[in-house]
Amino acid sequence: MNSNKQKLIRRLKIVEGQVRGLQEMLAKDAYCIDIITQTSAVKQALSGIEDALMENHLSTCVISQIKKGKEKTAVQEILKVYQLKRK
Repeated sequence: MNSNKQKLIRRLKIVEGQVRGLQEMLAKDAYCIDIITQTSAVKQALSGIEDALMENHLSTCVISQIKKGKEKTAVQEILKVYQLKRK
C-alpha cells in the first residue's frame, strides 16, 4: 500500500489545489459554467480516489478478514460503503 498511499496522497493534493482554485474562481466572479465544470472535475477525482481505496481494501483487508473467519464483518463493511456511495 505504501506506493499506492503516495499516489493517493498526490491525488488528494491535486484535489486540494482544485478546491483552492474553485474558491478563487468564486471570489473573482468567474463564469458559472466554468465553476460547475471544475466542481465536476473535483467530484470525479474524489470518486477515483474512493475507487482506488475500495479496491485496495477489498484485495487486502477483506480477504484477511475472510481468512480469519470474520466474513460477517467483511460483508458489513462492504454494505456500509455501498450505502454511502448510493447517497
